[in-house]
Amino acid sequence: MIRDEFRGGKINLEKTHKLLEKLDIQCNYVHVKSIFKDNDRLKQGRITMEEFRSIYRIIAHREEIVEIFNTYSGNQKFLVEKNLLQFLIQEQYILDMSQNVAFEIIQKYEPIEEVKRAHRMSFEGFIRYMGSSECLIFKPDCGRVYQDMTQPLNDYFISSSHNTYLISDQLLGPSDLWGYVSALVKGCRCLEIDCWDGSQNEPIVYHGYTLTSKLLFKTVIQAIHKYAFLTSDYPVVLSLENHCSPSQQEVMADTLQSVFGDALLSDMLDDFPDKLPSPEVLKFKVLVRNKKIGTLRETHERKGSNKHEDNPGKEDEIISVAGLPLFKKRKVKVALALSDLVIYTKAEKFRSFQHSRLYQQFNESNSIGETEARKLLKLRAHEFVLHTRRFITRIYPKATRTDSSNFNPQEFWNIGCQMVALNFQTPGLPMDLQNGKFLDNGGSGYILKPHFLRDIKTQFNPNKPPKQSDPVTLTIRLISGIQLPPSNHSSSNKADALVILELFGVPNDQTKQQTRVIKRNAFSPRWNETFTFIIQVPELALMRFVVESQGLITGNEFLGQYTLPVLSMNKGYRRVPLFSRMGESLEPASLFIYVWYVR
Repeated sequence: MIRDEFRGGKINLEKTHKLLEKLDIQCNYVHVKSIFKDNDRLKQGRITMEEFRSIYRIIAHREEIVEIFNTYSGNQKFLVEKNLLQFLIQEQYILDMSQNVAFEIIQKYEPIEEVKRAHRMSFEGFIRYMGSSECLIFKPDCGRVYQDMTQPLNDYFISSSHNTYLISDQLLGPSDLWGYVSALVKGCRCLEIDCWDGSQNEPIVYHGYTLTSKLLFKTVIQAIHKYAFLTSDYPVVLSLENHCSPSQQEVMADTLQSVFGDALLSDMLDDFPDKLPSPEVLKFKVLVRNKKIGTLRETHERKGSNKHEDNPGKEDEIISVAGLPLFKKRKVKVALALSDLVIYTKAEKFRSFQHSRLYQQFNESNSIGETEARKLLKLRAHEFVLHTRRFITRIYPKATRTDSSNFNPQEFWNIGCQMVALNFQTPGLPMDLQNGKFLDNGGSGYILKPHFLRDIKTQFNPNKPPKQSDPVTLTIRLISGIQLPPSNHSSSNKADALVILELFGVPNDQTKQQTRVIKRNAFSPRWNETFTFIIQVPELALMRFVVESQGLITGNEFLGQYTLPVLSMNKGYRRVPLFSRMGESLEPASLFIYVWYVR
């Protein structure tokens, strides 16, 4: 192949890059350009075959991989199946396997036919295997739905977005269908729709009392219908922030029914008259979250009657509780047609944990602003855990976040809040944690909460060390970086690279450690530094790898990151893929690490 490319003489940079890719050598163009420049001896922008081989060796040859290969290959030229098997068991923690697995890896990754026929693996084959998806840090088993999906809805963390229609700020930014599409593609399962009266009896979606642009409710519902189950089969909840008049609510009800048809859950299920159904039972279903008139039983009995004629328009409710303050009479204008589409996700104002314990129904869920939720978390964390064990609780950003910034969702996952709603359009740490957490369980948007957040007798309090702790000791040897994104301040492929390892979880587990700085090297920095973390509540812990370029005056420059649940980490020699601030893959940029943990 190489000789054919050089028949016409020398080749330029573009052809060099394409030839490397043909040889299955993943490479960042910026790095190839810099290495090409260093090896173009005549500085004519064209290189010889010998110069190309030199470039190939620089990019494909990794000293840290050579060291591993030499440890397991007796003659330091090839790995036989037995050697490879030994490596897979001892270093990669792959158990219960026969020699066939080693044979399959050789067949898949060895590029030299005669070596493959001899059931051996050359260094070229070994480095291809080490750079493959089989050696990623994220466990393949966690990349599919593997958790029990038959528990009630309140037993799951549910991927949730706030003001889903916005793709910028909360005051002037555009509303766009892309907000819904992109959230659904990312596995989001709870979408917020801010509904207002529009002209010609057509409800609209926008951020009320602001200059954000407007969408027709109908087109939003059509877009959701198209993309609802593209990434996940599990139910989608439409959380309506409903400001519409009863007449336009009736239009909304008609739209929901006509667009979603049988996918819209519009009556309680026979087997679930007094408890929430599971994600499994609700597969491919759409649930409406809104205020509701009356009980589920009344809705069920009313099915088939004319909702448009028999519409009280508003509900009067008096709360009088012995020993508690009397709540004022309040009026909620809800169209019966829309109310009757609210089944297992009735929105109910949160008053207090005591009130919920005494009066809240199983199908009622609360929305609590981050500020109030944080106060409750600090003062009454255990009560909060008991509340979220029974009722779906949605946390949303405070109104003063006009720039669509986000809070750290971890503190609310720690107390079992199911719907921690973030502005999906805003990149940064909170969305990195969101994306990392919901990588688990096949990216389905539903994560089964740990047993201590579901147990009826739970004593769990995230603010206190657990009484019966089963900690994990996690050790990570950060070996090297592979073709890291260069600094924006460098004219070539340089960066003063460092890595921060951040652990997120309960307050006692929250910590960060970092490597030393490797100067002027984004292509192949070597750290060989070891970090140890003792994690008291590993079931809630996330690890975030952040790569930065040191900046002495302007502060460090973000180069890439990757976040995942601690218990989804593979042991052994692993590759950590890096993603940009906007969440885009930076392949082949990655970190090369060794992971082990004991419990």
